Amino acid sequence: MIIIFLKEKVRSLPSTPGVYLMKDSQSTTIYVGKAKNLKRRVQSYFQQSKNHPQKIIKLAQNIRDFDFILTDTEFEAFMLECKLIRERKPLFNKMMKSPQSYCYIVFEMNKSLRTFEITNTKYEQDGRLYFGPYPSKNRVEQAIFGIKESFKILCSSNKKSNTPCLNYSLDLCIGMCRGGAAMEAYNEILDNIIALLSGMDMSILEEMKKRMAAASENFDFEAAAKYRDRIEAINFLINKEKVIDFTKENKYIVVLEYLSEETFKLFLIKRNQILYSEKFITDRVAVVELANRIKNYFNQDTLSLTYELSKDEIDEAQIIYRYLKSSHCRYFTLTNKWLQKKTNANLEKALIKLLNRKSPQLS
Repeated sequence: MIIIFLKEKVRSLPSTPGVYLMKDSQSTTIYVGKAKNLKRRVQSYFQQSKNHPQKIIKLAQNIRDFDFILTDTEFEAFMLECKLIRERKPLFNKMMKSPQSYCYIVFEMNKSLRTFEITNTKYEQDGRLYFGPYPSKNRVEQAIFGIKESFKILCSSNKKSNTPCLNYSLDLCIGMCRGGAAMEAYNEILDNIIALLSGMDMSILEEMKKRMAAASENFDFEAAAKYRDRIEAINFLINKEKVIDFTKENKYIVVLEYLSEETFKLFLIKRNQILYSEKFITDRVAVVELANRIKNYFNQDTLSLTYELSKDEIDEAQIIYRYLKSSHCRYFTLTNKWLQKKTNANLEKALIKLLNRKSPQLS
């Protein structure tokens, strides 16, 4: 009877973006999901398929009802899903709610032998250099181990001495544990790793790509696959640093997404938050009026934010960054000069450009 009831309820769902909340027999929310097409996505939970992972099968067995919230865009569904998961902490959304899944890369800069490792906690002004937070500890571990192994800096000694470590005899350590020229080479490698994570020098990544190509040419496909996986993990770190740097700048962002030929949605975003959103009919809105509204809203903003990006902010920051880089929307950032000027000439020109650039889906 429950399955019949759920399938009937699914039939009434619209084929539009939104969020769905799966509930158990106690009416407790056990899973929150988002969808571009609500009807199709929710329907999939009640269709038997060999491709369903065990988690989905177990979830479906516990569903007794569901609620849904409609949104105008898929972007809003992503943001709402993130908010609801944090608030309700559903059982089947463990991956997103676990703080231990987030981590930092920390460089110890004040020791004679500089080191870098993974940590779950960031301490302010402790003299160490941090990168992150990253949302996947497994990917970070893979990247760090790959770099260390590739450049033979897997030293098994914590102190500089005249005796080489065990990994030196295994050709996994260049011998920085012995000091001298090897220590200079090690410090140069560490400087390159820091530059890589800072987005300033991609030489380590390029070197690994060359090694992957060489291994492939020599038909050593096992080694080539290993380098491929390492490169993917390093790209994960670089992309996440781009998200963090972009968000840290605290820019005022004006975003426009066309919903149809006649309507569009306007978002005003700061850091990892949507400050304001509204739907407009294209031929009924004047650019001058829109510019005034945007400027007045941002000038009234009192949102106080720290420079550093916390673990709690990273989910929304990634969603916003991915959205801005997609083909679904157009955006521009406001400078303080634009907000301080008496006239809105620059703001109006930027708005006209956005309004004249409809998304490929509507072209």
